[in-house]
Amino acid sequence: MSYFDEATETMAREPLAELQLHKLQRMLAHLWQRNRFYTAKWQAAGVQPSDIRCLADLSLLPLTRKSELLQDQARYAPFGSNLTYAPEAYVRMHQTSGTTGLPLKVFDTHESWDWWGRCWGHVLTGAGVRPSDRLFMAFGFGPFIGFWAAVEGARKLGALMIPGGGRDTQQRLEMMRDAGATVLCCTPSYALRMAEVAQEIGFDLRSIPLQTTVHAGEPGASVAATKQRIENTWAAKCFDHAGASEVGAHSFECQAQPGGTHLIESEYIAEILDPLSGAPVLPGERGELVITNLGRWGFPVLRYCTGDLVQTNLQRCACGRTSLRFEGGVLGRADDMVTVRGVNVFPAGVENIIRSFTEVDEFRVTVSKTRQMDEMDIEVELCAGTDTALIQTIGTRLDSMLAFRPRVRLVPHGALPRFEMKAKRFHVKLETAGC
Repeated sequence: MSYFDEATETMAREPLAELQLHKLQRMLAHLWQRNRFYTAKWQAAGVQPSDIRCLADLSLLPLTRKSELLQDQARYAPFGSNLTYAPEAYVRMHQTSGTTGLPLKVFDTHESWDWWGRCWGHVLTGAGVRPSDRLFMAFGFGPFIGFWAAVEGARKLGALMIPGGGRDTQQRLEMMRDAGATVLCCTPSYALRMAEVAQEIGFDLRSIPLQTTVHAGEPGASVAATKQRIENTWAAKCFDHAGASEVGAHSFECQAQPGGTHLIESEYIAEILDPLSGAPVLPGERGELVITNLGRWGFPVLRYCTGDLVQTNLQRCACGRTSLRFEGGVLGRADDMVTVRGVNVFPAGVENIIRSFTEVDEFRVTVSKTRQMDEMDIEVELCAGTDTALIQTIGTRLDSMLAFRPRVRLVPHGALPRFEMKAKRFHVKLETAGC
């Protein structure tokens, strides 16, 4: 096994907590009276940095929600007040994808962009990436931070980075082959789309010496059936990663692949809270990830409610890392769950069932209400030559796993959208259809 920073990744829990507290106290003292957003929040809550004497005291600080940051940027346009330094100190601006609402602008100084690169250094090293590797970034390099920071991570490792922006899928496949790419960085959806295009045009994926795929942007690589499909299709090991534009690259899957992701605890403090009550959950119970980053002083987030559902494990991993692990990676989003006929349904659970059928090329799920009855409609594209009777089998499997039967129908190949960045396959229609 290899490490990006072995000293901190294998550190015992007690000295690790001391390191986190030291970094936290330094950051809080620096932000006080410099960062208007957090100074105002803490003053309103009647707390100041000197009150934080141990990690347990972190709970004295108020939570931060994305809606607050958005409102702040609207009030103090265009940058907001969560800037610790003058605007000229910032060298990067990105924004969130906007899939859950208005996009949030995020800013980085030289120092915090270097911190992003170190975090991605952990992600790539965890997947076994070496300086001798050639990383292909199948990414359009727009304002969404996506794999921008992965470029910095590759530089930290000394690996060759091959940008894939400004090219269609066929051109990217050809470029990967010609450059001898050994690592592919993209969303899980796009990895499957590239393989689909390769099949359509008769491109032999074996002509690419690919060994590893590293994914971000959506939770597909932590969905067992999707991970297996990517690995089988590309004949390469598939690795998950989790993060967010406003938070940073916070967790990654290691080569031991214990069925979860490691939090970079030297750079983050995690709390797992009940999404309804806000109370801490017991170790091993599912809850919302609330995170504090320790290295992005220019645009910090403290006790940030990510909306991501995780389940923790503190046992030492077979890779030797002692860090907190999220079992199964990000399990879903607290605000993504829908109730259909009394059953709580998460998109990742539905995807895991559908992707277990290798004959499925693409799918789309729509949840709606018809005559006061909850309905789930699933449109499915099948691979060429597949017996259409499989649609009935898929419906039966979903009925067995979900305890209700969705309406599954076949659609023509190419009828459903494909995705390069975050996929949107799960749709909820709140309006009432019919009478």
